[in-house]
Amino acid sequence: MAELDGVWDVKRVGGALPPLMGVRKEISGTSGATKVGPIACLPFDVIGLSLRYRPPFGGFVDQLEPAGEGYRGRATFRGREFGKFEMRRIQT
Repeated sequence: MAELDGVWDVKRVGGALPPLMGVRKEISGTSGATKVGPIACLPFDVIGLSLRYRPPFGGFVDQLEPAGEGYRGRATFRGREFGKFEMRRIQT
């Protein structure tokens, strides 16, 4: 989805997620990655408004919904929600 293309800042809203400082999502077309600082990179596939992580994180899916100028997200594992977050586009 072209509307998701770009670099996004991620902020924890609730649940069992850590504070997410330094976390961003980089999306281009049908793929992307969640990046934690300059080190960790968790790749995912974009299917509609779902971000489906690739193995070995295959049970994880972020479900997105539009919210103002960004998105609200629900972090799920095997269909069960364990946290909520917001994504705001980083202007470059």
